[in-house]
This record gives sequence, structure tokens and C-alpha cells, in this order.
Amino acid sequence: MRSTIERRREELSREELNEPQAPVEQEPERPDIKVPSDVPQPLKVTAGYAWRIGAIILVTVMILWGLSRVAVVLIPVMIAALLAGLLLPLKRLFLKMRFPNGLATFSTLLVFAAALTGVVWLVVATMADGAERLWSEAITGINSIRTWLATGPLQITDTQITDWAQEMLHRMQENSQDLLKQAASVGTTVTHFLTGLLLTVFALIFFLLDGAKIWKWTVGLFPRHTRAAADGAGRRGWGSLVSYIRVQVIVALIDGFGIGLGAFILNVPLAPQLGVLVFLGAFIPIVGAFLTGAIAVLIALVAQGWVVALIMLGVVLFVQQVESHVLQPLIMGRAVSLHPLAVVLVVACGTFLFGIAGALFSVPLIAIINSVGKYLAAREWERDPAVAHRRKEAGQYDSKAEQAPAGTYDEEETPLASDHADTVAGRKQPEQGAQET
Repeated sequence: MRSTIERRREELSREELNEPQAPVEQEPERPDIKVPSDVPQPLKVTAGYAWRIGAIILVTVMILWGLSRVAVVLIPVMIAALLAGLLLPLKRLFLKMRFPNGLATFSTLLVFAAALTGVVWLVVATMADGAERLWSEAITGINSIRTWLATGPLQITDTQITDWAQEMLHRMQENSQDLLKQAASVGTTVTHFLTGLLLTVFALIFFLLDGAKIWKWTVGLFPRHTRAAADGAGRRGWGSLVSYIRVQVIVALIDGFGIGLGAFILNVPLAPQLGVLVFLGAFIPIVGAFLTGAIAVLIALVAQGWVVALIMLGVVLFVQQVESHVLQPLIMGRAVSLHPLAVVLVVACGTFLFGIAGALFSVPLIAIINSVGKYLAAREWERDPAVAHRRKEAGQYDSKAEQAPAGTYDEEETPLASDHADTVAGRKQPEQGAQET
């Protein structure tokens, strides 16, 4: 019975195999027809570049908008970074004298605060000593101006001047509410200034004390295979920032010396103090130069009359124009590897977009971006001895085939602070350097 069923199944399977199958209809091949486009190829390429550039601009605007929302915090931190770059050589001097890291940081801040306080006290005290003479000269100058107004071509009497003064006082009383609102806004600005000052001091202390640790932590946020590039690019950008700070000091010295010398030649009172004041004000873009120059012209007007004041105004404008359009672009451009025209345009754009903060940070930011971009484009971290040295100490070489390039390294280029307890002190005292690192 079973054999009969099996034979029947075999016969059915043979019939199925021998049964001719219906042919499968294949889809006819379609000819490759290219539809001509009315858009020319150059326009397509231009459109492709246009939307990509537009996307980059949009992202940049969004980033700048986001940074502007935290400007109260960001600007003090950036100022602290500038001051750290200025004070690091002094800290290294203390470290070479075998000071511990904490004591070297404290000594650096103490010397800086003492120097700044001494300069400000010198200017204020000497001006206060000469205030009596200056006040008598001011009274004489005001009386001469009133005499000229009364007897000159304008024919303005004392009665008219008194009436104008009373009218101005009356208008101020009528607009007292607006004045109170403006005073409140000034109070808010002062509060923001004091908050920013405290934040700057706080950030500066930690940049000098733990700058190397902060930078190591920042580099550690990057993926392992990109840490060498991030470390080297940061070092290169920090070098550009330090160069900018040193050149800014030179430019401020030129400003102070030029205007102080002009005041001395014109026999303007307090000429040395005016030079120091201009030097300090040169670190505040736009406002600092304007205020210190105005003070110099005002003192010349009070002490020597309007002729000397006009000459002093010409001296101030000449020095500031030469510094802004000749010396600073040439010196700054050479120090930060930017063309002088680029320096002028960057400062102008930064001032127009962000005011004083833009004028202060535009050049260093562009210099950092320029140096970091060149460093990454040339893949310089692959042959950078400093990066190789740091990777070797951190044990970041994955195989024996990957070796550090030969050469010397300069720890001064490390962002915020140099590594290994910052210089010779860290290499000569391994235990202390290991604890601090």
C-alpha cells in the first residue's frame, strides 16, 4: 500500500517537472532619454554655493546671537584670558625662583594689583596736588572766555548767559522723571560692571592657578583621535593671543608717550600724568582714547587758552590716527599674522556690530581663528614636538609604530598656563609637579 502511494507521488512529481512552464513576460527596456534642462550649469553651481554660504551665515548669526545673550558672563572671562596672557611671564619668573604654584599665582596678582594701584594713585594724587593751580587757571580762563563773548563778534552779555543757565535748570527740573530713569539705568550699568569685575578677578585667579588643568580637561572632551589636533591648535591660538597682548602694550605706550610729549612741549600742566592716563585709557577701545584725549584738550583750554587747546586737539587726533591706521595695523598685523588692511576692517566691523566689546576682541579672535585654521589645514600636530611630548607623557600613543617627532618644545605656548607646574620648577621637582598636574 505504501509503495503504491509512493510510486504515485513520484509519477506526479515527474509530470510536474515535465510540464512546460508559461513564459514570463519581461518588461521591455526603456530607452535612456535625458530631458534637457532649461537651467544652465553655471547657475546650478552658483545656487549650490549660495545656499551653503547662506547656511553658514545663518549658523554664524545664531551663534553670535546666543553669545550676546551671555555677554555679561562671556566678556569678563575673555578679559581674564587677556590678563592671564599678560601676567604669565611674571608668574614664570616666580616659578623659576622656586616659588610653589599657589604662591607664584598670589605673588603675580599682588604685584599686578600693586602696580595698577600705584599708577592710578600717582595720576590722581599728582592731579589733586595741582588742582589748586589748575582751578585758579580755570577761573582765569573762564573769565577770559566771558570777556571774549561779551566784546567779541558774538556780543553775548553776562545777563544772557545767566538767563540761559536758569532756563537749562528749569528744563532739568521739568524732565526730572526722565533723569531719574536714566540714573536708574546708570545704576544698573554700574551693578553689571561690578559683577563683571568680580567675575574677571575670579576667572583670572583660576586661569593662573589651574590653567593647565582646565586646558587638559577641555582637550579631554574631544574624541581620542582628535585630541592631538585640538591640543596643538589651542596652543597655536594661545600664542597668537599672547602676541596680541604684548603688541597692545606697545601701542598704548606709543599713545601715552606721543600725547604726553605734545602736552609737555605746549607747556600744558600735568603733562606726565596725562601721558600715563592716555596709556591706561588706550586699553579701552574707542571710549578710553576719546575720554583721555578730551581731558588733555580740556586742561589745555583751561590753562593755556583756546589756541593751545586747538593745537593740543590736533596733537591728540594726529597721534590717535597714526596709531589706529599706521602703527597698529603694521605692528599688530605682523604680530598676529594678519594683513594691516584686515586689521583695520576687522576693528571697524567689530566696533559697528558689537561696540566696545567688538573693538576689544575682534582682532584677537580673528587672529586665533586664522592661526588655528592654518594649523589644522596643514595637519601640523603630526609633526609638532610640543604635542608629541605631551601625548607621550600622557601615554596616548597606541602603538610602537606611532612615535613622537623629534624636536624641542616651548611650554609657554600652552593655553592659559604652561604644564608640569608651569616651567623649570615642575621638571626639577617631580614630586611637586606630579601633585600639581
